[in-house]
Amino acid sequence: MTHQLKDGGQVLNVGVLARVEGEGGMHIEIKDRQVVDVKLNIFEPPRFYEGFLRGRKYTEPPDITARICGICPVAYQSASTEAMETICGITTTPEIQLMRRLLYCGEWIESHALHIFMLHAPDFLGYESVLEMAKDHPDVVNMALRLKKAGNDLMELVGGRAIHPVNVKVGGFYRMPTVSELEALRPALEQGVEDSLAAVQLVAGFDFPEMEQEYTYVSLRHPSWYPLERGTEVVASDGVRFPVAEIPQHIEEFHVQHSHALHARFDGGTYFVGPLARYSNNFDQLSPRCQEAALTAGLGETCRNPFKSIIVRTVELAYAFEEAVRIIDQWRDGHAPSVPTAPRAGEGVGASEAPRGTIWHRYRIDADGVIQDAQIVPPTSQNQASIEADLRLAAQQWVDLDDHMLTHRCEEAIRNYDPCISCATHFLDLRVKRTTSAEQP
Repeated sequence: MTHQLKDGGQVLNVGVLARVEGEGGMHIEIKDRQVVDVKLNIFEPPRFYEGFLRGRKYTEPPDITARICGICPVAYQSASTEAMETICGITTTPEIQLMRRLLYCGEWIESHALHIFMLHAPDFLGYESVLEMAKDHPDVVNMALRLKKAGNDLMELVGGRAIHPVNVKVGGFYRMPTVSELEALRPALEQGVEDSLAAVQLVAGFDFPEMEQEYTYVSLRHPSWYPLERGTEVVASDGVRFPVAEIPQHIEEFHVQHSHALHARFDGGTYFVGPLARYSNNFDQLSPRCQEAALTAGLGETCRNPFKSIIVRTVELAYAFEEAVRIIDQWRDGHAPSVPTAPRAGEGVGASEAPRGTIWHRYRIDADGVIQDAQIVPPTSQNQASIEADLRLAAQQWVDLDDHMLTHRCEEAIRNYDPCISCATHFLDLRVKRTTSAEQP
């Protein structure tokens, strides 16, 4: 909806964003052809996960936090288990870590396939929805459904079910999949490698707007592999690097009046998490085939155009399929599904790379393993300031478009981030003042 201001300015309000997960809108104010105000309005009600984690046992976050999102539950499980295992001094086996990585591959596959083909590709091909797109591109949509199913099947086998997995626990898993069960998934995963590598070239042919942003890119980093389920440190494109345990010293959350989700600062400034950050900070850790596909698609070793995030996600999709095949090929039966756990008092941080970017959890527990404090920082809340900056640049770049086209362009700029609005609205700041009758005036 657009309306004119008395001073000649123009306000563009989009009450509900399409093709994003959760409820949000945007507000853009234009005066004298200059964009003077931009707000991403996240109005989905707060969900209070941090609040009701307090008082629960240290073993419960993997099951509770998985319910935050139906698209990226493994990200919450991974960050929570890492945090608790750090606090309790628990060291899991290489096999448990390998199986966690395989589960994470399933989440990346189903989430990236959903976003690339169902939510984002229609923008570039001129369709209002994937249903319209399917009429002209049935082969592409059928491939997308096949890719997503492969990810869902992998999550169901390793995680116990495809949505909100139940097989994850502090210390490992309740059950390990067998070689024969994993081998049954291998043909679809192997085909997924070829399909997703072909899809890299397909999406690289889209018409991309000229836009680059010099954000500070922040992601996890591991010396041996491209980060998914964990990393040994956090790295930034400005050269800053530090252990995962020090994340709260660098990232500060704060409230803004127009959003139910907290914003965040990295060392006092705006920053960016997500596929572009991961790719640009870890290109050298991609497989040779994925590196070649990316370079052939014209990406280079870094990418600063948020609209080209669809290419980067497709490269990561291919990588997740490759990793899944690699892990299955080296798996053997007989590994213990978990290691013994026991609580101890302390505070710890865990982080992983959700499909949308770095997610981190901080917990403090007492000697009995009861959670005293919890902090959950998902990627969408960290990216809100960057999304608003992109909106400002996009609105200014296309300020002369009519209202319908300007709205469409701005929604595209938001969908570049694949925002998970439901994940971002979980904060709770509860303050209680207690008085007695004698204290009343």
